[in-house]
Amino acid sequence: MSDTILGFDFGTKAIGVAIGQSITGTAQPLCGLKANDGIPNWDEVAKLFAEWQPSLVVVGLPLNMDGTEQELTLRARKFANRLHGRFGVKVVTQDERLTTTDAKAHLFERRGFRGLKKSAIDATSAALILEGYFESLYG
Repeated sequence: MSDTILGFDFGTKAIGVAIGQSITGTAQPLCGLKANDGIPNWDEVAKLFAEWQPSLVVVGLPLNMDGTEQELTLRARKFANRLHGRFGVKVVTQDERLTTTDAKAHLFERRGFRGLKKSAIDATSAALILEGYFESLYG
């Protein structure tokens, strides 16, 4: 049986969401959620959990390039803790350095400037975070 995993790219104005399968180690962008100072519409998040029933959640951890933490790192951890508290699912964090840059490059390559919509970038970043998590597990 394959485990479904939700990935989140946390941001203060938007949160990207992706869905992944542990058996294949692949992820697809799902959607972008609007956030108000880092707080999403929890009803929208609950719908995602109800629809996909993830066994695990991966939240991207925004670190500085030298690996040190910043204010956004603490806020992403808080978001991860809230997901765990609200939905009772195991939540892990994954280093997300450069995922937004990679997501933009990936989307531009496939769709040109039309592909560079904020929600597409956020969701693609979330997929890259999930893929990074799978790579860290499987090498």
